Amino acid sequence: MTSSWKCWRLVMAIFILVPLQSLNAQKKWSLQDCIEHALSNNIQIRQQRLSLDLASDNLLQSRLALLPSLNGNASHAYNYGRTVDRFTNTFATTEVQSNNFYVQGQLTVFNGFQMLHTIARNRLSLMAGKYDVEKMQNDISLNLASAYLNILYTQEALTNVSGQYDLTQEQVNRIKKLVEAGSLAKSNLLNMEAQAATEELSLVNARNNLEIAYLTLVQILDIKTTEGFDIERPVLNVPDQVQLTEQPAQIFAVAQGIQPEVKSAELKVESALRDLYIARGSASPVLTLAGSYGTGYSGASQRLKGYSIGGLDTIGYTAATPAVPVLAPSVITELEKIPFHDQINDNLNKSFGFYLSIPIFNGYQSRTAISRAKIGIAQASYSLDNTRNQLYQDVQRAWADAQASVKQYHAAKKSLDAMREAYFYTQQRFEIGSANAVEFSEAKKNLAKAESDVLTAKYEYVFRKTVLDFYMGKPIRIE
Repeated sequence: MTSSWKCWRLVMAIFILVPLQSLNAQKKWSLQDCIEHALSNNIQIRQQRLSLDLASDNLLQSRLALLPSLNGNASHAYNYGRTVDRFTNTFATTEVQSNNFYVQGQLTVFNGFQMLHTIARNRLSLMAGKYDVEKMQNDISLNLASAYLNILYTQEALTNVSGQYDLTQEQVNRIKKLVEAGSLAKSNLLNMEAQAATEELSLVNARNNLEIAYLTLVQILDIKTTEGFDIERPVLNVPDQVQLTEQPAQIFAVAQGIQPEVKSAELKVESALRDLYIARGSASPVLTLAGSYGTGYSGASQRLKGYSIGGLDTIGYTAATPAVPVLAPSVITELEKIPFHDQINDNLNKSFGFYLSIPIFNGYQSRTAISRAKIGIAQASYSLDNTRNQLYQDVQRAWADAQASVKQYHAAKKSLDAMREAYFYTQQRFEIGSANAVEFSEAKKNLAKAESDVLTAKYEYVFRKTVLDFYMGKPIRIE
């Protein structure tokens, strides 16, 4: 009974897990899924975000620099040999233990507003860094859109090539029967088999292109393998009447106000201006408020413990004749080492004051810093101009490409309609024997090329339209 129950549980587990695994393997990635995955896992974006963290730390540090500094110091030392004790100001020749304890505080009252400008500069750098991250995210998103569309394109191209190959195989089988029946010459079969071989090679190339397209996308996503990876296939329809309503100048006017590379370049100009203010501040006087509180201990410090009279000592003689000795009592003193606690209290020292430092000559360091800051402003300004020019050129190019792809798409559709009619006409003639295999193959090649041209123009238009929508501030999506 127990064995049967285990088998039943195993069967149930298989029926439950297999569908789940199949669902997981059959997950189809939308473009939005790809973008979200890349923005969360891309190594370059992670590195850029670390730079953002450093900029945030720099801003915090510059803000905390406004606070007073407070440092504590302590020392414990032994001296051997002749030295001057700093607390008794007397010579000591024996081993002397000394301790020193103090705290120092300092506050910069004025330094040419350098700290305030440093805070402003670091805040601008942080904001510019955020826009740099956004720019990298936009670039990766556009690359993903391009790779995603390339898969859709190669899938349709593979479908077209496969369809052409199947039609050719049908004709090979049909002509083969006619040749065996003696209705057609064998040359027709050989020509059609050559056509089939050519299309088989095209089919192999189309499959390879699709595999490479998938590989390109998963590499951008930093996924290790293409196995089990598939994407959604949205229906893309190009309207019969397509017209780009916005002109390049209109698109650029919107783009330069929202694109992160322009905002970052603008903030870097302001940051460079703050560097100039900081450099000018280095030439101003510096006013500092400082104070200290300390005490110490010396093993050589002693005090009187007691005394006694040991007798009379002659300390001199009078000037009278005969001289009379001058006597003084002999005092025997008893000394003791001043205890640690008493010295700590007795040796307390407090200081407080303002200190003014006026730069007079420092090897032209301030002047050089000011000159470099002005050059930095010019470089940042040129970089901003170049960014705007590059953006305008990108908008112009994208608009021109979109316009050209629209015209190309409509022209290719007309050509495709004509080639289809020509192909069907030639096919009918070929089937009744009034056209040879060479004519049929040529009509088929022309049809395949026309289908390829329509497909290329279609996806070119979809991508360029996506780019233009992106410049207008619309989210990146394929529709």
